Amino acid sequence: MKKILLPVLIFLFTQAVFGQTLQDSIATYFDEIKNATQKKQELWNKDLYGPILLINPNTRQLYSNVPDSAGSLIPLGKIYSGMLPENINFANTSVYWNGKVWAMIMLPLPADKQDRINLIAHELFHTVQPSLGFKLYDVPNNHLNDKQGRIYLRLELEALKKALQSLSISDMKNNLTNAFHFRKYRYSIYPGADSSENKLELNEGIAEYTGFTISNRSSEQAVTHFVNSIDEFLKNPTFVRSFPYQTIPAYGYLLYKTKKDWNKNISINTNLADYFIKAFNLYVPDDLEKSIDAISNRYDGQSIFSEETTREEKTKQLIAEYKYKFIEQPHFEISFENMNISFDTRNLMPIEDKGTVYPNIRVIDNWGTLTVKKESLLSSGWDKISVTNPEKVENNIVTGDGWTLELNNGYKVIKDENSGNFKIIKYNN
Repeated sequence: MKKILLPVLIFLFTQAVFGQTLQDSIATYFDEIKNATQKKQELWNKDLYGPILLINPNTRQLYSNVPDSAGSLIPLGKIYSGMLPENINFANTSVYWNGKVWAMIMLPLPADKQDRINLIAHELFHTVQPSLGFKLYDVPNNHLNDKQGRIYLRLELEALKKALQSLSISDMKNNLTNAFHFRKYRYSIYPGADSSENKLELNEGIAEYTGFTISNRSSEQAVTHFVNSIDEFLKNPTFVRSFPYQTIPAYGYLLYKTKKDWNKNISINTNLADYFIKAFNLYVPDDLEKSIDAISNRYDGQSIFSEETTREEKTKQLIAEYKYKFIEQPHFEISFENMNISFDTRNLMPIEDKGTVYPNIRVIDNWGTLTVKKESLLSSGWDKISVTNPEKVENNIVTGDGWTLELNNGYKVIKDENSGNFKIIKYNN
């Protein structure tokens, strides 16, 4: 009996210690962000601290800093705990649940304290941004998956890095001028890009600037943070949704040095590029072609052009494969009724006007829950999603190559004999 009891006691002790350690860590995280937002109330003339949900994505267990209105969360020392219902997607976002608007963040949080505060403050901003007059825009910028779009975003970011590292004001302004040369030239190639980029930057860029500012890094830490962040971003397969995390926070940080309240002077109608050009007192001519080639070489332009030319050829082949897989050959086409969706913004592939391929996506709808861990095509109108044909149907679980569908009662999968495609239909029990 002793030989059996001792391992059990050790296991229970370990679990108790681990649980207490996690509980204490999460309480510390909440104290950190509470103190940080209080110290930076002047940023928006508002304390951004509010309801927070920290989610374990493997178990859906959640931890919060305040109780929910429905009373489903259980007090656990200084914090609260519960389970996130299956009908709610998890992501780093803001979400309305059980009577409150929450900042939702997935565990584990960054090990670095300032990175943690940055992340949580970003999502807290999203919970209050409507009250500050900023709409929750979610605008894709598919031109940033094209060769030219990627080239001139990369060149802009390289110039921005040098501006951050400049040792004099004149050098900084020269690099900033070049950064906006690249940006304005990109806009001239893609009509409408100035509007679509600006909308996403007003949403995610301002939120990330808020998170960065509340993190309260030193000047040296700030430069290191931005340079490392840009370098990591440039390794992403796609830039179409995540670029504002790099642009607006860095421009805003440089402007903050001379104009601390600049963010209070912008609105949902502000064109951020034009605002920064004027605020930094930069000159960007209308005719950019004369200067763009010369300044490109200062930022490793030849290597960037070469790399993007190689990528373009690979991308064309990949797009052709996706078109065949999700459009031309028979596939499983699932129409939305009342969808809720979550996905990773760093790895998307726009397919002309057909939609966007999402390697990782989860959709909850009236018909059930679709979890994709390989590839799917979300239509440009966000009204349907396509995956490969089903391979196995067992009770209400339907599976295929890299995806699983859990069907709700009253729905079933059938094959359309005319098109060869599968689809979901309602039926009477």
